[in-house]
Amino acid sequence: MFSTRREFLQHNAWGFGSLALTSLLLQDQAQANPGQQGILHVPHHPAKAKRVIQLFMSGAASPIDLFDHKPYLDQHHGEEADFGEHVETFQNGLGPWMKSPFAFQPYGQCGKMLSEVAAPLGKCVDDMAFVHNMVGKSGVHSQATYLQATGFDTPGYPGMGSWVTYGLGNLNDNLPAFVVLPDHRGFASNGPKNWASAFLPASTQGTAIFPQRDNPIEDLHPAPTFTTSAESDSAGLDLLNRVNRRYQDDRPGDSRLEARIRSYELAAKMQLSAPEALDISGEPQHILKMYGVDRLGAEYPSEINAPEEIEYFGLKCLIARRLIERGVRFIQVWSGNDNGFPRRNWDSHEDIRRDHGPLATGMAVGSAALIQDLKQRGLLDDTIVLWTTEFGRMPSTQGSKGRDHNPYVFTNWLCGGGIKPGVTYGPSDQWGYKPLDRDNPTQVYDIHATMLHLLGIDHEKLTVRHNGIDRRLTDVHGHVINEIIA
Repeated sequence: MFSTRREFLQHNAWGFGSLALTSLLLQDQAQANPGQQGILHVPHHPAKAKRVIQLFMSGAASPIDLFDHKPYLDQHHGEEADFGEHVETFQNGLGPWMKSPFAFQPYGQCGKMLSEVAAPLGKCVDDMAFVHNMVGKSGVHSQATYLQATGFDTPGYPGMGSWVTYGLGNLNDNLPAFVVLPDHRGFASNGPKNWASAFLPASTQGTAIFPQRDNPIEDLHPAPTFTTSAESDSAGLDLLNRVNRRYQDDRPGDSRLEARIRSYELAAKMQLSAPEALDISGEPQHILKMYGVDRLGAEYPSEINAPEEIEYFGLKCLIARRLIERGVRFIQVWSGNDNGFPRRNWDSHEDIRRDHGPLATGMAVGSAALIQDLKQRGLLDDTIVLWTTEFGRMPSTQGSKGRDHNPYVFTNWLCGGGIKPGVTYGPSDQWGYKPLDRDNPTQVYDIHATMLHLLGIDHEKLTVRHNGIDRRLTDVHGHVINEIIA
């Protein structure tokens, strides 16, 4: 007889399929404690949105080469950069002014200027709200990524998806409430810490899925060599449940074991629901073409040859739509990883055109398809799509073709779920160096507060006591940006 749960698990291999019975064993407890499915049984105020898809460009995408056109740089290209003040850069990025290597033109009734590599989004600009005066706290990738993902620039805090899951719970018991689709080549700065639950219940952490891999969800199915009978499954499950409960009873207030038990239950359900959600074989040909997943039929928007980047990002966006349809509450889609050269992230120190071109083309095709697809299915009305990156890039050159980090101003855009369509808020200055109104920048806390507001949550009231402090996603900051709310 095994004396501890750890010994039991080390000596036995169980198929997750048998653990579906956990649902019955835990049903009474779930009914007795419905708060575990989301603490807000009634929203703080009427919600305009139910779900969120966050698109995160890892490495720092350059707004002045995508969405924030600067005629001043066109006019003064190659001249000595004069910011009118002392400037600190991450590396040696204070060369001459550099115009974008991409041509811009207006799109939509709102006349939004987009570069050629972001041109596919031209079909959607009348549904979007651009915020060009975002500011950060750090020009270091890891800290700046933490800030955008968790609201803090140091580790140890829950991701935004964890906060939303904690507050609102899930919409489908057969799939995770919070799903992360990382770059297929690897994780961005900080890796899974960007979507960790930290001091929130462990069940609120993000579940990573890699659609491009042969095994998109690790450890979902048992190894083919593991075989058990129905009788041994039942007996083993009963013993495991009793050992788990005894262990938990001795450790009140520790959510990790309860989360593990619930993860077993969820894994059993996901064996049936996840493969269906990730299977795009039944999608119509015109949908596959729109997302760029069908390379033969895709129409690439520029001379930059990036079919693989279109397919990579487009597939994740298509999977995000399928997961949203099936009740996933919060999805993160990541573009760019932390390693590799030539760069396959947005950290374009050496050559903006070489690095941003393929990634931006893939991002724009996938994002535009996602927005259009959600809209035609009636899902955009209550789904927020948020595009962000950790900071921007300098309007002066690094070397002859690259741009250094710029935490002083960058861009977010949002659409759907109560967002005012076809607007631009908070301009940057003539260079794209800092906000035009330096006294009233937009911070990530404001974006987070606005998104929570649209989900029916008062960002000042969604708190958790941790280490003697009432923690919240927005720390002690943040205000709702009413100018971009419909």
